[in-house]
Amino acid sequence: MSTAPAELRAGKKRTLAALAALFLLPVAVAFVTYYGTAWRPAHRVNHGVLILPARPLPQLALPRVSLVPDASVGSHDDAASASAPFRDRWSLVYVGRGACDTSCRGALYVMRQTRLALNNDMTRVERVFLVSGDCCDRPFLASEHPGLLVLAATGADARPLLEEFPSPGREHTLFVVDPLGNLMMSYDARRDPHGLLEDLKKLLKLSHIG
Repeated sequence: MSTAPAELRAGKKRTLAALAALFLLPVAVAFVTYYGTAWRPAHRVNHGVLILPARPLPQLALPRVSLVPDASVGSHDDAASASAPFRDRWSLVYVGRGACDTSCRGALYVMRQTRLALNNDMTRVERVFLVSGDCCDRPFLASEHPGLLVLAATGADARPLLEEFPSPGREHTLFVVDPLGNLMMSYDARRDPHGLLEDLKKLLKLSHIG
């Protein structure tokens, strides 16, 4: 007589477990597929290459390069004009030689146009050119890229900073640094620049800093 209620309760538990599995199984499959495999839904894919883990960049004050020739200050501005980049704003960064060959000019063009396309959010993004040598084609940079922050990263002190930026294909690459100074993404500037713009818009929309 006492076994019937126990069997009834056990049957109800099995039914509830089956219903729970029915609803949870698709969620579990989706979770494993998204996080446990290389597949991602197309609309969630970043257009650039994520740098994982993000790399905290050394906090260095680098000499700011004057784009207006002035014999009184030599190649750079004076020491008081040294700038510590990658803080408080998002940064689009190009690393290359200041003579700025065709690859450099193409990357800087994409950088400039992408920032302009951000419209009201453009003030949240800074353009930074880390010059690793042959500084600099000032007339070109001054006329084509006003507002570009050009920093001389030619000395030994700057080497730890430059080493954080992946070097293969760097002459064609733009980097994204967050407002806390973390190097987080890279983009091939020869590809469709709309991908970079879309990712930046998403980052700026989601970010509460910078």
